[in-house]
Amino acid sequence: MDQQDISIAARVRFMQMIGSKAYPEMASVVIPPGLIWLYAQNHNASGLIVWGIVTVVLALCLYKLRRTLLRELKEMPAKALLDKWVPISQNVALVGGLMTSAPILITLGKADFEFMILVYVCICGLTATASTYLTPVFGAFVRFFIGAWLMAVAATVWAFPSHWYFLLPVSLLYSFIIFRHAQATYHFVVDQARLEERSAYLAEQYKLAKEEAEQALKAKTQFLTTASHDLRQPVHAMGMLIEAMQQRNQDVRMAPLLLDLNSCVRSVNLMFSSLLDLSKIEAGIAQQQPITLALHDLLHDVVTLFRQEATGRKLQLRLRLPHQTAYVVTDPMLLRQAINNLVQNALRYTREGGVLISLRQRYGAWQIEVWDTGIGVAAGDQAHIYSPYYRHAQAWGMDSAGHGLGLAVVAQCVRLIQAESGLTSRLGRGSRFWLSLPTAALSAGDNYVAVPQMPKPQASNLLAALHGRCLVLEDDPQINAAWAVLLDTWGVDARFATCATEAFDHLNSGFLPQAVLCDQRLRAGESGFEILQTLLQRCPHAYGVMVSGEFNSPELLRAEDEGYVVLRKPVDITLLHALLARWLAV
Repeated sequence: MDQQDISIAARVRFMQMIGSKAYPEMASVVIPPGLIWLYAQNHNASGLIVWGIVTVVLALCLYKLRRTLLRELKEMPAKALLDKWVPISQNVALVGGLMTSAPILITLGKADFEFMILVYVCICGLTATASTYLTPVFGAFVRFFIGAWLMAVAATVWAFPSHWYFLLPVSLLYSFIIFRHAQATYHFVVDQARLEERSAYLAEQYKLAKEEAEQALKAKTQFLTTASHDLRQPVHAMGMLIEAMQQRNQDVRMAPLLLDLNSCVRSVNLMFSSLLDLSKIEAGIAQQQPITLALHDLLHDVVTLFRQEATGRKLQLRLRLPHQTAYVVTDPMLLRQAINNLVQNALRYTREGGVLISLRQRYGAWQIEVWDTGIGVAAGDQAHIYSPYYRHAQAWGMDSAGHGLGLAVVAQCVRLIQAESGLTSRLGRGSRFWLSLPTAALSAGDNYVAVPQMPKPQASNLLAALHGRCLVLEDDPQINAAWAVLLDTWGVDARFATCATEAFDHLNSGFLPQAVLCDQRLRAGESGFEILQTLLQRCPHAYGVMVSGEFNSPELLRAEDEGYVVLRKPVDITLLHALLARWLAV
């Protein structure tokens, strides 16, 4: 058979397969002595003795050839190796086949029936063995088959003059069977080689695709981190300007509008944080930080986040909580992300009616449920909706803006926090998604760590006026303008700098700040934390705080480790006011 449709590498492996087997040498040591001894009982065995000696010599030569082949498999180029050793293997197989059938010719017309039957049985066994180990190089098997078995079949009439009429058909049938077996073995070996090569190719393609995906995820995470920092800047400025407007506002009718505006800004900030959390989950780098938390606080924040969207869609968004406070031990970021995605998914696919978020205790666990009156999920789609990028036909027909990642992220979050989850739905009637977490035991003397919440703006509590001096190091003109308005509204004497040189110019002019607020990422490439440390050395009685939109900066992590206050943009204005009230009063 032609092996040209097989890769060179596979053909080399086939050559290695036949070169690693020592069957011919073993047969040359075991079979000739036995045949010679049996034949010598009643006949002159000189001819067989010569045959046995020649067989052993050829076996030694074959052993050396095999050793040479195995050595050159490691040294020679594949194409050159095949060009040299394929003809050699075929010629050796032909010689070996002729030597296998030679005892028939040597003893023809002299040996008795029992001896000739034994010789044919030996040839049958050797041919059957060759049909397995020689078939990777099919041409070698064919030559051995012709030299050994077909020569024996041709001599059947003379070897068994009284029994050839039934032994010859049996021999021909065996010829057909053993040749077909060899063909099947060859095809199996070839298919196996192709499968291995295909698997290796797919594995390499998977490795490349995995590396590309990892690089893309890394790049996306970096992009989201950078974009989040840049987007937080104007939100940070808006928050300070809104606070200044609330402080200066004298129109009672404007107060609710400013509160709504402040709530929207805080919602945008929370969505930025969720976006970063989502990128970490998709990249597989989300780290669990389980704490004991109260689910009431978290669910109130979820409702606050989506209330404006529900109102814009003319949908009801309701929250039903038990009187008993619910405590669980879990990662708040992952749990919040899962619930956010469920609520967002429910709002997106609900045309009328509304969404209900409920909490109830079942079988020693707290079950969070998100009900909607939306389009529902068909029974056949319910097993697939948690797969990435999967959206059923009804979803595509209603909203083409999604990408099918929402529920996939829910599934990942649920898996990471080891919660139970489920779904019940009726097509056209709505759905109920739920997830369940074990109840946390909280004794009367224990304290729980509250889930990080979105601060609630207060309408009636205007922040008190301040008095003191602040130095703000910020290179963004928009942020500096917002700082100036806010601090002026509070009555703080502030100076502003965009780099270390300008900051020290203020100190050299005699301005001694009581508090220094410093951004980390400066356009000049300077490290805000290093500048803050230097400024505080000049002003040992001043307090310092880092104000930054970065979350994974090594300098900020070092600042927190060394005990410095680090505020993340957009800054919680109430917290900022509390800090300044304490520092500037000294």
